[in-house]
Amino acid sequence: MFVWNKKLVAGLLGTFVLLLGIFLLQGSPNNTSGLKIHTTRWIALNYTGLLVWIFVWMIDQARVRGKKLWLWLVPFVLAPLPTLLLFVLFLQRRLKPVS
Repeated sequence: MFVWNKKLVAGLLGTFVLLLGIFLLQGSPNNTSGLKIHTTRWIALNYTGLLVWIFVWMIDQARVRGKKLWLWLVPFVLAPLPTLLLFVLFLQRRLKPVS
């Protein structure tokens, strides 16, 4: 878990936002896609499976650390990668010793 650091996460989040902006600006709604429908469905199926697998991992990590996960569900559905990165950073916060 401690492989992640703030510079890496900031770089990954920045790259994600930059690529998202590029894809949104370059996309033209008038053009039809060259992908066949079964290819699109296969990609969507794999992506959905990956999201389920990652969310199960997040449930496990939150359970082990005694954190609440359900607050992360809506952001995870809307933007999985940035939410996963922020979740990992959240889990890495140093805990204050109880005195």
